[in-house]
Amino acid sequence: MGIGREIARLLAYQGAAVMCADINPDAACEVVRLITNTGGKASMIETDVRDPEQCRQMVAATVEAFGGLHLAVNNAGVSTQPYTTVTHPIDEWRRILSTNIDGVFYCLKYEIPEMLNVGGGSIVNVSSILGLVGWESACAYVTAKHGVVGLTKTAAMEFARHGVRINAVNPGFVDTLMTAGVRAVAAEHARVAAKHPMNRFGNPNEIASGIAWLLSDEAPFLTGISMPIDGGYTAQ
Repeated sequence: MGIGREIARLLAYQGAAVMCADINPDAACEVVRLITNTGGKASMIETDVRDPEQCRQMVAATVEAFGGLHLAVNNAGVSTQPYTTVTHPIDEWRRILSTNIDGVFYCLKYEIPEMLNVGGGSIVNVSSILGLVGWESACAYVTAKHGVVGLTKTAAMEFARHGVRINAVNPGFVDTLMTAGVRAVAAEHARVAAKHPMNRFGNPNEIASGIAWLLSDEAPFLTGISMPIDGGYTAQ
């Protein structure tokens, strides 16, 4: 279970028509099945966000399928093995940044014009608590997630007057496949959980709820923020 699946399901439950874009088409098809089996409206497109042309095609397919683009969540992300700044392989550095920051830029580049075409919209970029603080042995990931925060603020300032709101969320450690390695080792799981004042990992649905609220008309005066959903991690 991941954040992307939960936000897609929640938005569909709230009445949105959802385009599920994923580099793994089987995963996207599964989310579409979950949505349509409960009466929601969804479609899918295989997308590698490292490729700007595929991002353009994703947005175009969404507009063609549903008649316009009003909401978007840029959630694709990858992690890596622990490396210091000195030992980090250059190819691995490029892999992390190409997905975690380049991909967000490409998506925004094509999403924003379509939202301008329909008179406005709302976008949430998924960063991380590691977009707000450092973490030893994760220089590429930390750099990319800080970049998402900066990109969010800049784009929000550029298009606020045009009715497009752009925000970021910064999840703490969440029970997803990305954190499975940490959770598999009891001592490491306990160590990382203890860094959160709530002394636990988050659940994907908790992140999805925050994203859905930021996207909604209940947050009309919020743009350019970077909102931690982190069990108190960054309050320390």
